[in-house]
Amino acid sequence: MYLCTQLNQGYLSILDTLNHTASKPSLFSIFVAITKARLALSVVFSTIAGYLLGIDSWSSQNWITVLLLVIGGYCMVGASNVFNQIIEKDLDALMDRTKNRPLPAGTITKQTAFIIGVVLTVLGLIILYYVNAKTAMFGAISIFMYVSLYTPLKTLTPLSVFVGAFPGAIPYMLGWVAATGHFGIEAGTLFIIQFFWQFPHFWAIGWFLYDDYKKAGFFMLPTGKKDKKTALQTILYTVWMIIASVIPAFGFTGKLFLSKIATALVLLLGIWMLVYAVKLYKEMDTKAARKLMIVSVSYITLLQMVFIFDKFLR
Repeated sequence: MYLCTQLNQGYLSILDTLNHTASKPSLFSIFVAITKARLALSVVFSTIAGYLLGIDSWSSQNWITVLLLVIGGYCMVGASNVFNQIIEKDLDALMDRTKNRPLPAGTITKQTAFIIGVVLTVLGLIILYYVNAKTAMFGAISIFMYVSLYTPLKTLTPLSVFVGAFPGAIPYMLGWVAATGHFGIEAGTLFIIQFFWQFPHFWAIGWFLYDDYKKAGFFMLPTGKKDKKTALQTILYTVWMIIASVIPAFGFTGKLFLSKIATALVLLLGIWMLVYAVKLYKEMDTKAARKLMIVSVSYITLLQMVFIFDKFLR
């Protein structure tokens, strides 16, 4: 009987060990989580879109530059996300949405995360500098503003969204700078489009995650409340976004130009997003905010695709 008991205990111990090993996240999954891979890839897509709009024609050399932008861009965005999670480790542990991230879950230490962040930053800057110096400079500005300004301001003031809109708008413009080597009216226009887009996008997120953000003391909505004023500002910034998006149709933005058909498509996309912004104002609920967020993500991707196809098919 004693022998059987010991064997059973040993068997159970082995099972516990195997289960623990099986449930332990892989290094790849930890890296994906700590760098927020999905977000990083969407930002990289914006950069590539801007690059395609900036080149005069496609050649074999472009493949190399695109590869450098993908790797360098991911490194910079990933580094920003790593440093952000280091700073917000204790706050992330308070929210349902973020409590299972690598740092609050204890699957990675702050020291290890910091090393990853530094390595990604240095590697990203070197790669982007190889593209050209201005691309690396804007990449450095982006990571500085995101980590040093936007992240700490989230617990202090709703203006954090305004500050965060600057580094968030850089990637689209960064692609143009990577293609041309200079910042002009074209890059500035791409920057403004993505700058205004971020307000309805992040306010929609701040609305449907309001209770979760409140646990960590994050101020994401312009009035600090889910009220009519916040919903109205969401509509107003969506309108500004639409106006900025169609400006290239009027010939004021240098080489960045939209045809009549593309302008109509961009306008329709903007009206589509505006409809959901108005729905949020009317319905004032989490469901409407979530729908607006989803539409906003689709909007910016489709908008960039329209710009690209219009350039190469015109």
